Amino acid sequence: MNDAPDIVIIGSGMGGASLAAGLASSGARIVILERGHQIPDDAPARDPWRIYTNSAFRSNETWLDEDGEAFEPGNYYNVGGNSKLYGAVLLRYRAEDFSALEHFDGMSPAWPFPYEELSPWYDAAEQLFQVRGDAQSDATEPPHGQPYPFPPVPDEEAIRVARRRLERVGTKPFSLPLGVDIDRWLDAGQTGWDGYPDTRCGKMDAETCSLRTALAHDNVSLITGAQVTELRTGYKSSRIHEVHYRKDGEDHCLTPGVVALCAGAVQSAALLLRSGVANLSGYVGRCFMNHNATAMIAIDPRFKNTSVYQKTFGLNDWYLDDGEDGKPLGNVQLLGRVTPDILKIQVPHLPKFAARWISGHALDLYLISEDLPDPESRVVLKDGKIQLIWQRSNMTAHRKLVEKTRETLKDAGFPVVLSRLFDGRVPSHQCGTVRLGNDPATSVLGPDCRSWDNPNLFVCDAGALPTSAAVNPALTVAALALRTAETIKKDLAA
Repeated sequence: MNDAPDIVIIGSGMGGASLAAGLASSGARIVILERGHQIPDDAPARDPWRIYTNSAFRSNETWLDEDGEAFEPGNYYNVGGNSKLYGAVLLRYRAEDFSALEHFDGMSPAWPFPYEELSPWYDAAEQLFQVRGDAQSDATEPPHGQPYPFPPVPDEEAIRVARRRLERVGTKPFSLPLGVDIDRWLDAGQTGWDGYPDTRCGKMDAETCSLRTALAHDNVSLITGAQVTELRTGYKSSRIHEVHYRKDGEDHCLTPGVVALCAGAVQSAALLLRSGVANLSGYVGRCFMNHNATAMIAIDPRFKNTSVYQKTFGLNDWYLDDGEDGKPLGNVQLLGRVTPDILKIQVPHLPKFAARWISGHALDLYLISEDLPDPESRVVLKDGKIQLIWQRSNMTAHRKLVEKTRETLKDAGFPVVLSRLFDGRVPSHQCGTVRLGNDPATSVLGPDCRSWDNPNLFVCDAGALPTSAAVNPALTVAALALRTAETIKKDLAA
């Protein structure tokens, strides 16, 4: 391996792999450093007990919460990053999400550019991830430059029944855009939980789409088991000159021309803080955002949920307007099928026969509301460990979304509706810690995802997102990464 590659990309998740795919054709010598390893083909990928109780895929890493107590975060370190275990929902931010939006409990600030700037990169990301969808089924869907590459994943019969019920009470279910080849996915196991890891059998994630595209080029290489420990600037220079990493107990150093940090919102912020770079604003680690999220189960003894893969539609009826005061509430989407085992793991005291009955007569949903950026919600280092200090925000909207959804489900014939707010110590959809913006005093990156302080340093993971919106962030991260690839290509050509 050449110790002075043109580009080093840190992380092979949605941001890093998509950036590599966008840069691969440039001919530049690109090295991707990934701290984890590839999930093997024979991994217990469809065994919920091994995944969620014995932590087959999690590291033994712990973080500290606001009170300094250790906890296990819901992060995974492997080739493909967290996308290996994501639900493959690839929604765009709504066009309105790029403008300032007033919420019940505060303002969501405007991005430094409008939706139209990112739209062509959303198009490119949807092609790269082979998205299955229908852009006409959702009234809030922003304009597309080209159609989805594939039609939506069809509803199974029980889900068709549920969709019709919701339509009859006045809502407008839309087909979720999904990165799933459903036939291949189900051929590998008749299990429909959306959080199972993919062993290259139908889920369109950072490994199977972006990384595969990048590694098809001889100028791109991947080093696994490589944990980056520090970024160093050159002598009397603000450029990042050295990338230090540790592999198999040995220390290594690369001296690239360009560094792209894509380790995830928390880890990218932590690395910058450890390295003492890119933080003249003091905003590294600040404005951490994590969606307000609730799991909901709607039960009707007359409803028989015979579906295997149920995660095919969502509701955006209250995304931009609650219908009363005009404030946004958020997104509702079906969860992957909550099987008896999944339910038993989440509610250990529930008898197995009860778990089987509930699963057979329930519809499972996931409710998301925007978390507003707050400089006091932050990632810091305490005695060398990551400490996550998250201040929940916008809970008025989330409580209203939960109540609206509950009432709608009851009107649709589901008399029992149960819900559980996600624990803030198990973060999902982390973003905002290395935010992009127009003002170097209140952001870490410029609008092109380049560090204000270090001209050859880019960050294009979810940490760069200035707002969380109320949809899954994966496609927006991929689109930003593809856009950043074009910026880096211009730098290389200069």
